[in-house]
Amino acid sequence: MGFGLFVPEFKSAFSLSSTAVGLISGLGFFGFFLGLILAEALLIRAGPRLPVLSGLAAALAGLACVALAQSPASLALGVFLAASSAGFAWTPFNDPVHRKIRDQDRPSALARISTGTSLGIALAGLVGIGTVWLDLHWRAGWAVFAGAAAAALVINAFGLRDIDMAPRVDHGLDWRDLLRARAHPLFAMALVFGIVSGIYIAFAADHFWNRGGLDGVPTAITPGLVFVFFGLFGLSGLLTGNVKDRLGLPWLLRGLMLCGAVSLILVAAAAGTWIGLIASAGLQGIFVMMTSAVLALWSERLFPDAPALSFTTTLLAVATGNMLGPVTAGWVSDTFSPEVMLIGAAILPALAAGLLRKRHAVERP
Repeated sequence: MGFGLFVPEFKSAFSLSSTAVGLISGLGFFGFFLGLILAEALLIRAGPRLPVLSGLAAALAGLACVALAQSPASLALGVFLAASSAGFAWTPFNDPVHRKIRDQDRPSALARISTGTSLGIALAGLVGIGTVWLDLHWRAGWAVFAGAAAAALVINAFGLRDIDMAPRVDHGLDWRDLLRARAHPLFAMALVFGIVSGIYIAFAADHFWNRGGLDGVPTAITPGLVFVFFGLFGLSGLLTGNVKDRLGLPWLLRGLMLCGAVSLILVAAAAGTWIGLIASAGLQGIFVMMTSAVLALWSERLFPDAPALSFTTTLLAVATGNMLGPVTAGWVSDTFSPEVMLIGAAILPALAAGLLRKRHAVERP
């Protein structure tokens, strides 16, 4: 997230093209992918504390590396390490929910875990705005991020001391058992979600900046505003369980995919307006946070005997999309135009919404 927030500064400081931005973003999401695999292995053997602390240590190292980066290579290394932290931490935080929380309370608990990210995104946006208003270098913002990671590492080191360290059991199921036909729509939606969110995170804030920002505020704070509204609207993820109960999973997924599509279209078509920025960032925040909660709930309902393993597999599909989306989008943006890239990317979730059928969104094996 922080990489996308500061892409305009990185492009200037390191002479990056959109293709290079896409490659660095894709490398970061590859770190997320590897973190998921390593977290699964650590979770099985040692419980949730070790992967969470490993992820926070990687976050601290990566954020500090970016703050000190002197070349595109060191920038990419820092982004890779920092992004791996999400892979290390996400499933270990969900795991105790599956083992400790009653079935009727799990949807709200899972939604709270994934939606907590939205507060971090909004705060990151405020840090970006603060560096502009206080006339600070972008490195100061990343030093703040590194300090936050250090604080989180200390808090979790103490807070997780008494957590149940019993290894997780998935009733003998393995990766191959999860690839049954009824799970294919889940993984397809996860892949689309990863592509769309990866592209938005990497390129949206930079596009708003390049189109001159907004009336009444310095152009340089535009990326920060994108992420503030992204995070604030993302708090809607707390309502995911209630909305799902009212609409049903198929209609909720269709609506979320359309949110993702319209969000990208607004970046391309209304980048110079307040309404365009707020609506685009807000819809993307809803799309990301609610879909994250839906994927956690959907995978857990499909595979109740292997909730953590199934969610890890789902997140691997997300991470695959996260990698492919920015890399492809960067090349398309440089070869054609950012608008072509954004509109082209919006077609994918729109198609997913149109092709989804009620029978696809099953919640039971």
